[in-house]
Amino acid sequence: MPSPSDDTPATLYVVGTPIGNLADLTPRAREVLAGAAVVAAEDTRRTSQLLSTIGAFRRVIAFHEHNERERTEELLALLERGSSVALVSDAGTPLISDPGWRLVAAAQARGIPVVVVPGPSAVTAALSICGLPTDRFVFEGFLPRRAGARAARLEALADEPRTMMFFESVHRLPEMLAALVERFGPERRAALARELTKVHESVYTGTLVELEARLGGDIPLLGEFVVVVAGAPEALPPAAAEARRIYELLAAELPPKKAVALTAAITGLSRNEVYDLARTERPS
Repeated sequence: MPSPSDDTPATLYVVGTPIGNLADLTPRAREVLAGAAVVAAEDTRRTSQLLSTIGAFRRVIAFHEHNERERTEELLALLERGSSVALVSDAGTPLISDPGWRLVAAAQARGIPVVVVPGPSAVTAALSICGLPTDRFVFEGFLPRRAGARAARLEALADEPRTMMFFESVHRLPEMLAALVERFGPERRAALARELTKVHESVYTGTLVELEARLGGDIPLLGEFVVVVAGAPEALPPAAAEARRIYELLAAELPPKKAVALTAAITGLSRNEVYDLARTERPS
């Protein structure tokens, strides 16, 4: 577990910091932040407060989306002169919907060691408690602010089968949920993870239209949210879709067990395969 010391080469450390609960800062992260020559941070005031709390009084420089290109060269120069740099975001793991990948890529291209110091992430924290499928997921960050661009992005995601994760500001959350209902349908399952790791941490689950109706009621429009949406049901192959159509026609007139048996006889599928098709959710 490399960390800054006199006998290691200058290194760029990508350091995860708490997303709300200071106790989530790992001992290794404390060691790296205390030993780095420079800490590059999105919000210098917020990071300076964190460093002060842990007794690490380091030089902090601003590194954000508006100065990323110019600061990348400045940080590379420091690294090449032998000064290790710790890169942090406002909260959580850097580079997740935050600047920094250009700095990492440039450091690697120049042969400068890049080391991750893992820590909290709102993405994985929300995913772990959302109650939706977690075996495959896609992170989409913030949706575009403008309605037209947002609609176009959601249209591109209409058939996405993986669980989808979004960040959104509390002020735009009602508008976002309305757009999700319009594009994905009111019955799509979703979850809102609020104030993760903080005193008022909460997760709200239900359909999109249910969650939309609860905003401002038992779901306070306060704090920070991660929005998690179930993926679209995957389309069935033509033969399977036809088998389900046959089953649904028969099931409207016959007991389910009889409908399954007849569907199996007509299509050549096994009864278990027909049962599985009958339970498969239709695409929204």
